[in-house]
Amino acid sequence: MFKRKLAQGFTLIELMIVVVIIGILAAVALPSYQDYVIRGHIPDATSNLANKRVLLEQFFQDNRTYASAPACAADSTTSQYFDFSCSVNTASAYTLQAAGKASMAGFTYTINQQNVKATTAVPSGWNANAACWVTNKGGIC
Repeated sequence: MFKRKLAQGFTLIELMIVVVIIGILAAVALPSYQDYVIRGHIPDATSNLANKRVLLEQFFQDNRTYASAPACAADSTTSQYFDFSCSVNTASAYTLQAAGKASMAGFTYTINQQNVKATTAVPSGWNANAACWVTNKGGIC
């Protein structure tokens, strides 16, 4: 009978092949994961803008003006990824804005008294769409 001697350990070629495969998987997976994380932070801006809009509309019903509305105050503490600001254009018109900070820098979302939503700025590699709040790189709302 033939006796086979079992090899002990791995060869250098086998280890290098595993390293190359891991490198290829990481090169594909990392950008996708980063986009996924960014898309996960966008609702932070859109939901806060919607909440602030509701508060402004409630204030308007009570006071017949948007001027001096508490929801229109600058807000940099509500969100970790966006700063919120408001400009009252007239007593009956306003624009709320969410400007990205930290990992969301470059994103700017707005909404006004007519519920017109817009993406006014996006970082490089993203497509802007002035007719809605962009939630994907391709400019999809």
